[in-house]
Amino acid sequence: MPYIANTDTDRAAMLAAIGLPDMDALFADIPAALQVRTLDLPEGRSEAEVYDHLHHLSHRNAHDLVCFLGGGFYDHFIPACVDELSSRSEFYTAYTPYQPEASQGTLQAIFEYQSAICRLTDMEVANASLYDGGTALYEAAMMAVRITGRNKILLDSGVNPIYRNMLHCYTSNLAVDFEVIEVVHGQSDRNRLAASLDDSVAAVILQNPNFFGAVDDFTDVVAMAHAKGALAIMSVYPVSLGLLKTPGTMGADIVTGEGQSLGLHLSFGGPYLGFMATRLEHVRKMPGRLVGETVDMHGRRGFVLTLQAREQHIRREKATSNICSNEALCALRALIYLSWLGKQGFRDLAHLCAQKAEYAKTRLSAIPGVRVKKSSPTFNEFTLELPVDASSVVSRLVDKGIAAGFPLGRYYKGMDNYLLVAITEKRTREQIGLLAEGLEAVL
Repeated sequence: MPYIANTDTDRAAMLAAIGLPDMDALFADIPAALQVRTLDLPEGRSEAEVYDHLHHLSHRNAHDLVCFLGGGFYDHFIPACVDELSSRSEFYTAYTPYQPEASQGTLQAIFEYQSAICRLTDMEVANASLYDGGTALYEAAMMAVRITGRNKILLDSGVNPIYRNMLHCYTSNLAVDFEVIEVVHGQSDRNRLAASLDDSVAAVILQNPNFFGAVDDFTDVVAMAHAKGALAIMSVYPVSLGLLKTPGTMGADIVTGEGQSLGLHLSFGGPYLGFMATRLEHVRKMPGRLVGETVDMHGRRGFVLTLQAREQHIRREKATSNICSNEALCALRALIYLSWLGKQGFRDLAHLCAQKAEYAKTRLSAIPGVRVKKSSPTFNEFTLELPVDASSVVSRLVDKGIAAGFPLGRYYKGMDNYLLVAITEKRTREQIGLLAEGLEAVL
C-alpha cells in the first residue's frame, strides 16, 4: 500500500527516510513557475447541489443541432443492438487479455473484428487496440520506417490536418522527416509526388476520400512508390468502402482509418477507434494486438494472442509500439455494427450517403454566390466556396440550430471562404432544405 504523508510528523519521517531536509528539496527539480503552492478552490457542495450544477452546465452544450459536420467524424445512425450488446457486463468489464486461455470470448471478438477489417479493406491481416485514426496513421508511418530502414515520408496535404499535426507531434523528437506535397485543385499532385520520390523515402501517405471530400484512385501513385522501394500508406473513411475501390485493390501496403463511423457515438470527442490492416509479409512489424485462431490438443477451436510477448510493453525503443490500453470494447461495437448491416446493407448505406450528398450539392449550388467544388468526384463530403468568410456563416447558422460544416480556413491558408459539408444517411430531405434555406438567409 502506498505511504501517504498526512501530518507534519509523517512528512518529516518520509523526508528523513529519503535523505532530504524539507519539501522544497523534494520538488527542487520542478521549475518554480510550474509549481502550484495553493489551490483557489470553492467551498464544498452536497451531492445534490453538485448534480444540479453539472446538470445546468450540460444544458449549455448545443447537443441538438442538425449536424453537417465531417472531417473524419460523422453523425451516422447507430442501431440499438450495438449499445445493447456492447453493454453486456462480460464485454463491458473485460480488459486486456493477458491470460488468453481465460479470455476466449474477448479474443474471439477481437479475431472476428480483425477479420471484418481485412474484408472491408481488402488486406491480409489486421490488428486491434489502436486509439484513433490519427495515432493509427502515426503507427503506420513508424512501421514503414522500421520496414524500409529509411526516415523520409511524403505526406499529401489532402490528409486530415488533425492527423498531420499528430504525426508531427509524435515524431518531434525522432529522426523522421516529412515533406508535405500540396494538393492541386483539391487533388493529389502526381508530378510533385513523382519528383520527390527517391531512395530515401520510406512511405507515401495518402487519404481517400481526402479532407476536401475528393475521391481518387491511387493505383498509379502506389506503383510509383513501389518502384522506388517505398511503401504506400492509405488513410480511409470506412463507410466509403461500401462504394469505392478498396485500398487493397489499389495495392496499398498499410491501411488505417478512424472507426468512429462504425457504430461509435460522437460523444464530444471519444473514445474512438483506430484500425490498421497490412500485407502478411509486414505482420512482424505491426504494432498493437493480433489475435490468431488455432486448435488445442483435442482439436477444439481456440484463440490466442499472436506475435506479441508480454514483455513487449517494457522493451522501450526496441518495441514495435507501446500501445498498452485495450480498445477491444470499441472494436466490438464496430464488429456488431458491421455484422448487423451485413455486406449488402453496408453497400446500401454507402450508396444512400452518396446519393443524399449529390442531392445536397444540387440544392446548395442553386444559392446565389455558392459554388460546389467539382474538380473530382466525392463520396458523402464536399467543399463549398462561399462569397464570405465560412467561419462567420457557421456561427450564424448555429443560432438557427444547424452545424453547417467545417470551415477549411482553420487549417488551410487562403481558404477562409471554403466550407466542408458532410451528408450521412441520417440527414433528411427536409434537413438538407433547412441548411439551404438557412445558408441563403445568412448570405
